[in-house]
Amino acid sequence: MLCSHFLGDRRTRSRRAAREASVDESELLTVPDGWKEPAFTREDNPRGLLEESSFATLFPKYREAYLKECWPLVQKALSEHYVNATLDLIEGSMTVTTTKKTFDPYAIIRARDLIKLLARSVPFEQAVRILQDDVACDIIKIGSLVRNRESFIKRRGRLLGPKGSTLKALELLTNCYIMVQGNTVSALGPFSGLKEVRKVVLDTMKNIHPIYNIKTLMIKRELSKDPELRTQNWERFLPKFKRKNLKKRKEPKKKNIKKEYTPFPPPQPESQIDKELASGEYFLKESQKKRKRVEEIKAKQAEAVKRRQEERNKAFIPPKEKPVMKAKKAPTEKKIDIEAIKEKVKNAKKKKLGALPMEEVKLKMAADEKKKKKKK
Repeated sequence: MLCSHFLGDRRTRSRRAAREASVDESELLTVPDGWKEPAFTREDNPRGLLEESSFATLFPKYREAYLKECWPLVQKALSEHYVNATLDLIEGSMTVTTTKKTFDPYAIIRARDLIKLLARSVPFEQAVRILQDDVACDIIKIGSLVRNRESFIKRRGRLLGPKGSTLKALELLTNCYIMVQGNTVSALGPFSGLKEVRKVVLDTMKNIHPIYNIKTLMIKRELSKDPELRTQNWERFLPKFKRKNLKKRKEPKKKNIKKEYTPFPPPQPESQIDKELASGEYFLKESQKKRKRVEEIKAKQAEAVKRRQEERNKAFIPPKEKPVMKAKKAPTEKKIDIEAIKEKVKNAKKKKLGALPMEEVKLKMAADEKKKKKKK
């Protein structure tokens, strides 16, 4: 009976799992366009809160003048949510507390974030947006991420960019307000944007330039506009940057290659007696051993002498001579016209330096004779 009950329960589970699998996952994850969560009203919590909650935060001395000026606006904004705010200039602290009229339990958390942002040099016009339902904030501590102070200042400046251009580009892509102040980065905006801002800030502190992340965000922004690609994996479209400026570690000349681990110990090395027993020398007499040693020495000496003699003889080996190139005969195809050269030389001798040619002289003489005849 128990077995049949167990089998029936198992079948129902498998059917339920099959029904859930048949539902498209993309439909479960997507949110309809233009959908907003309804606002929390007094009707949702008519009896209010049971206990009073309060949060306090300190602020630096240089923020005192600004907070004193804008505090009436802070009190007015918080009074709409029935939260009290007090500014203590002696202690240098701001405190927010709930009242009996407070109905939204999350209002005190938003009020706490508001005073935190004001303490971190965020202007009131931006900080007051935290009281909206679709806006959140993130205060990223970057002071302890880099040990060297000079490197920290350089990387923080890299996050700002020339004339704040990098920070402005990041704000436009994430729809967040970003404030870099001292050892913290304050961000204010939607949850998806805050996630990207935190990633970019932490990567910048790890010496990864923010321009790489900005390029990735721009591509993601374009891909999200396409309804077909919205549910697909975007890794094939995103750029993959590699570090090129890292110096390669110098490899050692002698590499110690680790041998494979074996539980068995290495074989014991052979002793001199074992070697002699293997070769048969152990059973020879002392005189025979001596003779064999002398013969080995003589053989080595003979080899060395032969090698030395070969090296000496290399100096007496004549080098290979280059083959002699035969002189090419001058081509006798073109015959020189000697008569034409003689005529040119004769004509050159007849001509005087600066004298006119013979034809011109004859023309001049004929012209002079005509003039004389006319005069007569």
